[in-house]
Amino acid sequence: MRHQIADPVVHREHWREPEDDQLRLECGVCGVWGAEEDEGSAVVALGLHALQHRGQEACGIASIKNERFYTERHQGLVGEAFGGADLMKRMPGRAAVGHTRYSTAGGSFLRNIQPMFADLDQGGIAIAHNGNLTNFKFLHSQLVGEGAIFQSTSDSEVILHLIARSRKAKIVDRFIDALARIEGGYALVAQTRHKMIGARDPLGIRPLVLGQIGEAWVLASETCALDMIGATFVRDVEHGEVVVIDENGLESIKPFPARAARPCLFEYVYFSRPDSVVNGRSVYEVRKEMGRGLARELGVEADIVVPVPDSGVPAALGYAQESGIPYEMGIIRSHYLGRTFIQPSQGARQKGVRMKHSPNRSALAGKRVVLIDDSIVRGTTSVKLVRAVRAAGATEVHLRSASPQILYPDFYGIDMPERAQLLAANKTLDEMRELLEVDSLGFLSIDGLYRAMGETGRDNANPQFTDHYFTGDYPTRLLDREIEEGGREFGARQLSLLVSA
Repeated sequence: MRHQIADPVVHREHWREPEDDQLRLECGVCGVWGAEEDEGSAVVALGLHALQHRGQEACGIASIKNERFYTERHQGLVGEAFGGADLMKRMPGRAAVGHTRYSTAGGSFLRNIQPMFADLDQGGIAIAHNGNLTNFKFLHSQLVGEGAIFQSTSDSEVILHLIARSRKAKIVDRFIDALARIEGGYALVAQTRHKMIGARDPLGIRPLVLGQIGEAWVLASETCALDMIGATFVRDVEHGEVVVIDENGLESIKPFPARAARPCLFEYVYFSRPDSVVNGRSVYEVRKEMGRGLARELGVEADIVVPVPDSGVPAALGYAQESGIPYEMGIIRSHYLGRTFIQPSQGARQKGVRMKHSPNRSALAGKRVVLIDDSIVRGTTSVKLVRAVRAAGATEVHLRSASPQILYPDFYGIDMPERAQLLAANKTLDEMRELLEVDSLGFLSIDGLYRAMGETGRDNANPQFTDHYFTGDYPTRLLDREIEEGGREFGARQLSLLVSA
């Protein structure tokens, strides 16, 4: 095995191509308890396949049989890693937990891939984590100062260390002890020798659902994973809830003081699959309603409504239905680009949008176009699309975003640029319109987005959802950020030296 010297611990400092304008959610989780004989890993692999949109760079599964854990972690897609007919022989057992992720800088190495596994005095535990801890650096520095040895640069490993250091006697109580010390947005699924444990952060920022397939229990990030494996949706895991599943059935624990839920709005705007139901709301119907709201708020005379595929499709349908303007597939998306496709030159990168999104000249030529996207981040992709649509013969292009202007970065599990790189945070509406080369530009209002969610509008005193990327109203303390902005430094941080190549 070859090794290489890596950089110091890196948490949020994502690296991306300068032209990359895509938001990414960093992971999806799935777990099963009580599957048919040796089918646990196969069930989880199917669930992860349905959650592939939540992360395409790496995936892992840990199964358990006769108190022995079997783990595999791979770079690449779920189908490539776990599609073999011998999966159940490699990873036997009726219980398993899995994870699919989009990696951070310095983090796409094998040992950073989840599930994370540790041997405790009570036996092994494998844990999969969706979200981000906003006090990760603080806890990491504290734990290293106390002698902890980290094997990864993932905040998920902090949770394992906290569980290991708890003085509680029972593993569930240790798990809850760890939850009491972490902050941020998270959904967790863990497997021990005798239990599966699921948990959701106190505000319900990240989603987690509970289902059943026969006598087996399933935990997953979205309902589309339950649909894929043929499981029946039971309910959402509630915000601040810990569910414990073992041979005696399911136990619900609510260890922390009750707080009002604030689910992440971007699950509906972009991240969740449109066929999922998140917190009781159909993602597809919410996105269509966003489009209807756009038509009511920012209607314009035009000949056709064109979505930016695929995430803009439901909103464009809603806009077309509300406005009466015909819906057309004016942009065709290629689904066959390999994830490692390299564009070696600047010229090739500039043409990259044509590889992923191709204008449909027959639909666009001579038309006034309303172009619907789910959101606008940096604007780099938008301006390429606008130019391509104009080159295909469109006489006017009116760009509409089905979400409000993105003004602030995220710290709860979305890979989002810093504020200096967010288009709307640094330019006026007119400046953006000129930069994007469109005839008009408009964003759905924050109240319009809340109305699409079934609310009468945003309650500014007690917001119903996590919406800081639009409003700057962060729902939790950002301890790591506060320490850094205050000019204080964390303790000497451990260098990550051995990285499997």
